[in-house]
Amino acid sequence: MDAGGEEERLGALFLRLAKSAHVLQRRGAGDLGLTPAQARALFVLGRCETPPRMAELAERLHVVPRAVTPIVDALEEAGLLRREVDPGNRRSTLLELTPEGRKMCKRLTELRARAAGELFAPLTAEQRRTLLELLEKVDQTSVGWYGAAN
Repeated sequence: MDAGGEEERLGALFLRLAKSAHVLQRRGAGDLGLTPAQARALFVLGRCETPPRMAELAERLHVVPRAVTPIVDALEEAGLLRREVDPGNRRSTLLELTPEGRKMCKRLTELRARAAGELFAPLTAEQRRTLLELLEKVDQTSVGWYGAAN
């Protein structure tokens, strides 16, 4: 088979598997009472070392800042995060997870792990390690295309 055909198959397969993973995660997020956008925002917030500003969250999610407002509103209403005035710039708002939000982040992480376990169940432990190494290698070179992984 020619290299172009192989690359086409690889691309199509990767997209199909990404969709499968997304469906598994979306189903689990729905079971937790979250939309996919809310789950993704919480997952990103849970990985931040310090509470980010709204604009920083938008950047990490690769969306325009105004798209973050309804997500943050819903997460705040659910008691999963709170807005705090940035002491360094009183015009800015920081987003801080509540204790309940941190618990939800842990549940989301477990959900992602279960979804990956389902998706990659046909592979042996050694095959999973090899696939992980290969995907990490590809990810290292693709970060500049889309930004930091989340």
